[in-house]
Amino acid sequence: MHATTIPLPSFRERRRAVIILASLVALAGVSILFACGVGSVSLSVQELLSALVEILQGKPSTLAATLLELRLGRALSAFVTGATLALAGVMMQALLRNPLADPYVLGVSGGAAVGALAAILFFTTAWLVDLAAFAGAIAVAMLLFGLAYRDLRGSVNSDGSAPMLLLTGVIIASGCGALVTLMLSIAPDNRLRGMVFWLIGDLSATQLRGLPWFIWLAALIFAIRVARAVNVMALHAEAAATLGIRVSRLRQGLFLCSALLTASAVSSAGSIGFVGLIVPHACRFAWGPDHRLLLPASTLAGGSFLVLADTLARSVLAPQQLPVGVITALIGVPVFLLQLHHIHRK
Repeated sequence: MHATTIPLPSFRERRRAVIILASLVALAGVSILFACGVGSVSLSVQELLSALVEILQGKPSTLAATLLELRLGRALSAFVTGATLALAGVMMQALLRNPLADPYVLGVSGGAAVGALAAILFFTTAWLVDLAAFAGAIAVAMLLFGLAYRDLRGSVNSDGSAPMLLLTGVIIASGCGALVTLMLSIAPDNRLRGMVFWLIGDLSATQLRGLPWFIWLAALIFAIRVARAVNVMALHAEAAATLGIRVSRLRQGLFLCSALLTASAVSSAGSIGFVGLIVPHACRFAWGPDHRLLLPASTLAGGSFLVLADTLARSVLAPQQLPVGVITALIGVPVFLLQLHHIHRK
């Protein structure tokens, strides 16, 4: 039996998927529009449109145009960060066959934290902090890839889990956590606040860049292409290879994409928690476990969720801004507990 014999979605399923994804695209647009209009100074739809015309003409001279330029860049950065984390979460859960997995479980974010905090401690340049965080995350990912290569080659338990990969990641994350604690303990007071804000997760200093969008789109294309194979591996872990799935290549691709997505998100906005955990759970709970829908739906929902959370973070106590990681945690904890309660009742 070959993987191509897995039944294709029916017309009704395809129509349902199109409706869901179209609704999520509309939600993403509305959330970005809402983020552009809300703040310490609110902007009406008419003011937003006139400000957008000014920006497109290259002459942002009014207060509305200046605010729109700042808020739009931040909203787009929030969207791609949330979309990246949610997509990485789905991939990590599929790779480890563990619904409690999130993008940070294997220590990639720990490597980013070590790099970023070292840069904040010894330097002050913003772009150098982002570069150090990305380099730290990639270094840990490559180390983990080498140490847990057997699991990524498909040497897993009968239930499809990868205990050596997970255990190695947890140990590496613990080591990174120790280095983070060491740097926080020796940091001078004038650097400590920035280091803590980075660890919590903050979008106030993010800049709109093309690389995170390229990484997200490339990973999303890969995810959509392998979605049916991920379904097969999830349902038939023991016999996936006999069903035509190249398990080794699939597992390596999921790991590398999720690591790259995590590195991109963490280097841009710090360790924003719960997005990569609760959004895939919520989408799976609402629309089922089919990865052909779950992957694109989760990434769109994750982007919208972080945009709205960041809007709340900078508006609830305006002009003071809260770290967005605090907002996602305050929302994520009760939502996740509610999801667990519903699953237990079933």
